[in-house]
Amino acid sequence: MEKIKMKVPLVEMDGDEMTRIIWKQIKDILLEPYIDLKTEYYDLGLEYRDKTDDQVTIDAANATKKYGVAVKCATITPNAQRVEEYNLKQMWKSPNGTIRAILDGTVFRAPIIVDSVKPSVKTWKKPITIARHAYGDVYKDVEMKLDGPGKAELVFTSADGQVSRQTIHDFDGAGVILGMHNTDKSIASFARACFTFALDQKEDLWFATKDTISKKYDHRFKDIFQEIYDAEFKDQFEAAKIEYFYTLIDDAVARIIRSEGGMIWACKNYDGDVMSDMVATAFGSLAMMTSVLVSPDGKYEYEAAHGTVTRHYYRHLKGEETSTNSMATLFAWTGALRKRGELDGIKELVDFADKLEAASIRTIDEGTMTKDLASLSEAPTKTVVNTEDFLKEINKRLVKML
Repeated sequence: MEKIKMKVPLVEMDGDEMTRIIWKQIKDILLEPYIDLKTEYYDLGLEYRDKTDDQVTIDAANATKKYGVAVKCATITPNAQRVEEYNLKQMWKSPNGTIRAILDGTVFRAPIIVDSVKPSVKTWKKPITIARHAYGDVYKDVEMKLDGPGKAELVFTSADGQVSRQTIHDFDGAGVILGMHNTDKSIASFARACFTFALDQKEDLWFATKDTISKKYDHRFKDIFQEIYDAEFKDQFEAAKIEYFYTLIDDAVARIIRSEGGMIWACKNYDGDVMSDMVATAFGSLAMMTSVLVSPDGKYEYEAAHGTVTRHYYRHLKGEETSTNSMATLFAWTGALRKRGELDGIKELVDFADKLEAASIRTIDEGTMTKDLASLSEAPTKTVVNTEDFLKEINKRLVKML
């Protein structure tokens, strides 16, 4: 068949370790034989981020604002051990956090459902989408390690020079402090993205924080959501017969576990990070979770919701065979290609993305899968294959569909 032509490039952000290996395999086996792939490439591997003082991450985010659609591989957020391992100049911040801050977007994550892998929560019958705020909190924090006694203060100097201060703690010994922030503008963008997405999906929207403890910080989120809902979305929600409500996050966890799914659960940045992993694992695997960052002005960045699979990468470097689940990385590509096709009016690209996803789900349901899914799958017969052979099995089914 003739390769599908693209009009506008995708922003392609390469990543780290095992997911970087899988990234190339997906392109070689499942994409480039069928698509005249047009991308603007950025290497977000840790070595190149360090070499460019992380400027490459900023450039990739700005390119996403220019072209409208990006696809991103999983990347390392370095800790002290990684700084030593990679001989880094400094402990660079999360590239995902940097991109989210520049795009001012919201991350929507949902499980990839296959019939043969049943959720570990028996009541769950429908996908649960986590809407994760994509700016601020601990991902943009300022931290300080204290070596001895002293007084820690929270100080704010207004634009006109007025100073207000509060004591955080009087330390009688060593300790740690952090300062974190958010903005009304970003919270409002988060709220509007969640309400709009809920209307698009025709699903109830839940929002949860801990405003009983954080009476100013978390309560500000609650207030802004309610104000925007009442002023802009209440009538639309009632017409669509869907519901918005706020609850404490510990109550939300209990209610989610007892539910059948089928809702959008909006969370602050860190809460969304944790809860999306919980939902993904309960539905089957962290490698079975889609993730898309959506900005208020309609820019899209698709990525895998999991990490770089370090353990498998070290085995790969030794020449050992790995059976790494590539579904989330594959669905990042299909999501980006579908959106590019929708925006550019290329039906063939949309259809290709749909068929590639269907072929990958069919591969698992017919019993061929990576090792992580084998213990979860209820398929009558199961064949465990390595990473590359899994992609080749998907390609066999894709060929028949095309």
